[in-house]
Amino acid sequence: MQAQIEIAFEQLVQLVKHLPENQWSKLKQEVDKEKITDKEVSDLEAFLLTAPTFTKKQLDEIAKTRKAINQWRTK
Repeated sequence: MQAQIEIAFEQLVQLVKHLPENQWSKLKQEVDKEKITDKEVSDLEAFLLTAPTFTKKQLDEIAKTRKAINQWRTK
């Protein structure tokens, strides 16, 4: 069961400031882990968007080669 509570940002800051050291460390690790995950997704997305793509000519050549290999295998 989950409960949702609306807390003002300032209240949240005050709550976090009063956390014991071990809980503060755990919270910081979780927040940092989320940042890393978001960054990794952004890096992957950027890589995919800037990655080279096949031209129509290259795709036709691949299809032609694939067809030739398939014919050779069935003989």
